[in-house]
Amino acid sequence: MEIKIVNIPKIEDPRGNLSVIEKEVVPFEIKRVYYLYDVPAGAERGGHAHKKLQQFLVALSGSFDVILNDGKEEKIVTLNKPFEGLLITNGIWRELKNFSSGAVCLVVASDVFEEADYIRGFEDFLAISAK
Repeated sequence: MEIKIVNIPKIEDPRGNLSVIEKEVVPFEIKRVYYLYDVPAGAERGGHAHKKLQQFLVALSGSFDVILNDGKEEKIVTLNKPFEGLLITNGIWRELKNFSSGAVCLVVASDVFEEADYIRGFEDFLAISAK
């Protein structure tokens, strides 16, 4: 499964820490950035895969679980540090669950939104990944 936890450089300062996401951190050109917040208790996000797009997820605040499936195996990654990101390549199903109160998920993407790039049904994903 092509996923990777990536350390984001952290500049420590008594006035507060600073982390920077640049091209040395993310191995693709950044074309879209968005964030999830105010996720109600018990709600889930994601529930899809991408044909081409890659993503880099960061828990800016709080924590959440990312359930990943490549059609052969499933992994659960808990994100809870603003200086670590999860790189998810294309062709991997992802679900985001168990958001803590106040959690903020930053998503850095390799492309703009394009509905045709999404695989929204898990059975469709399994059929495509089996090929």
